[in-house]
Amino acid sequence: MARLIKDRVIADDQWELIREPIDADALRALSGRNVILPLSSWLELHEAQPSHQGLLGVWLKNTELPESITPWLPRIPLIALDFPVFTDGRAYSSARELRQNLGFEGELRAIGDVLCDQLFYMSRCGFNAFAMRADQDLEAAVRRFDDFKDAYQASVLNPEPLFRRRSCANG
Repeated sequence: MARLIKDRVIADDQWELIREPIDADALRALSGRNVILPLSSWLELHEAQPSHQGLLGVWLKNTELPESITPWLPRIPLIALDFPVFTDGRAYSSARELRQNLGFEGELRAIGDVLCDQLFYMSRCGFNAFAMRADQDLEAAVRRFDDFKDAYQASVLNPEPLFRRRSCANG
């Protein structure tokens, strides 16, 4: 079973990521498993869930907007955002949009080219689960969440910038 980091702990991955679009017959073959579907398949299959007994999550390419699933957000247990290469940061914006503006409260997973030195910043944007690239050491990665004690900028985790937090503490 694959391993990942969820809520800053190394855990078994309870989900199967499906990278290519599938139809209802293929979903039936996956019955009983928790699967993460590409947006196109998820939009087609999430209502019917033909004989599927597991949970359905959705993954978005970096070119797909989170607003496309807004009506269903309260019912989606997991959204995965893809980093096709580590230098493409569009999923950071999508994560922040999902958490801050659209109110998504489920698991928000980073997938793709996810490196340990990105975790601090990804978590500040709202990610709480990380499917690390295969060559990454998960134990070392968990320690990277504490690379910095405080950050100046506001974030999903702390909406007040540091200068405001300091002025409030000083009275």
